[in-house]
Amino acid sequence: MRNMSDDHTHVQDFFTARAADWDSRFPDDGPAYAEAVAALGLREGARVLDAGCGTGRALTPLRAAVGPSGLVLGADLTPAMLEAAVRAGRGLDGQLLVADVVGLPLRSESLDAVFAAGLIAHLPHPADNLRELARVVRPGGTLALFHPIGRAALAARQGRRITPQDLRAEANLGPLLAGSGWHLTSYADEDARFLALAVRQA
Repeated sequence: MRNMSDDHTHVQDFFTARAADWDSRFPDDGPAYAEAVAALGLREGARVLDAGCGTGRALTPLRAAVGPSGLVLGADLTPAMLEAAVRAGRGLDGQLLVADVVGLPLRSESLDAVFAAGLIAHLPHPADNLRELARVVRPGGTLALFHPIGRAALAARQGRRITPQDLRAEANLGPLLAGSGWHLTSYADEDARFLALAVRQA
């Protein structure tokens, strides 16, 4: 059985090697990120975390959604990805933290929402990690699990097939979220995007 430090090292190595050219590999994803952020329904002054923010592509639309009085945090396990976010000027849109969803340095119920792009596939312990995201969000707050392409298109890009065990399948994701403090409210798995929205249960 792999231990947690092995998981961390694997994820860090994967993204450190790709950080410098990450944005240039996916230059057309901006509108999809903006649409996914809009689906969160954030209000002016809201407090939101981009969990596994990478190079920070969601930070600018998140800042636009919550306005200057809101709080935008971007957390990622890989310092090289956060450095790329700063180089791209996105550090101006949110506070960047080297942090892991295993244990976030945030107060319980201190946020209104969490945005997570491509995160769920990299979670070492999905139920525990989603429970940690629930811990930092107030009851009634929201979660967006997003990817700029759908499951089938992503699998084809990676040269693999979707398996019945895929955590992002609606039949798997709904119960996983329900057992972690969330209620799945909408689910879209299309060629152009994957977007699951959930509400923090009381």
